[in-house]
Amino acid sequence: MPRYKLLIEYHGGPYQGWMRLPGKPTVQGVLEAAAAKLDGHPVEVLGAGRTDAGVHATGQVAHLDLEQDRPAKVADALNAHLRPHPIAVLKAEKVSEDFHARFSATTRHYRYIIINRRADLALERGLAWRVPSKLDAAAMHDAAQLLLGLHDFTTFRDTACQAASPVKTLDRLDVARFGDRIEITCSAQSFLHRQVRSMVGSLVEVGRARHPVSWIGDILKAADRTQCGPIAPADGLYLERVDYPAP
Repeated sequence: MPRYKLLIEYHGGPYQGWMRLPGKPTVQGVLEAAAAKLDGHPVEVLGAGRTDAGVHATGQVAHLDLEQDRPAKVADALNAHLRPHPIAVLKAEKVSEDFHARFSATTRHYRYIIINRRADLALERGLAWRVPSKLDAAAMHDAAQLLLGLHDFTTFRDTACQAASPVKTLDRLDVARFGDRIEITCSAQSFLHRQVRSMVGSLVEVGRARHPVSWIGDILKAADRTQCGPIAPADGLYLERVDYPAP
């Protein structure tokens, strides 16, 4: 059976996350329904990242196996069956049978968007987190650097996380301001359940001057979930890119 790698964009607002859930709308479930209509058979679509309810993607990667070989037509055909869902297949390419969207990935890149202003959101409602109080983005960036490297991230791990270990290596965590827009970019081979939103929520506490920069290092070392700051809402989080070894 030919295997296809998909590059996918979606608005996570209407869905209970990526992962298929009986009786609930999910991104995986919608994609599998579209693929089944295309192929005439049940199709499993496996993604690189299991995004939570409300989380968006501009660069999710998935793969599927089709009964029929459809070169150059898979993306358009899937998109026809996906309408009117806010999910789009940006690209589809045939890959070898040993490619796996999740297990072949080397790095996942996320971006979190904060709009730091008093006025309510209009155009970006549901697509960013509005924080009305003034944030010190430079202090947030300095605090973020304390999380880089190999650590036990229990403090930033959801209690429902099913990962075998809380130990992860965080390669990048940058905070930058662009006017009233603050972007937090992070990269790692893999993340714990709600790790990014947990880190962002705690960094915002530093940005509000409720805690010093050093507090982030202290709560990391505590390896205690109760020490984490409030969890940032899903609205502002995007799975931006997934990297794979060069062919």
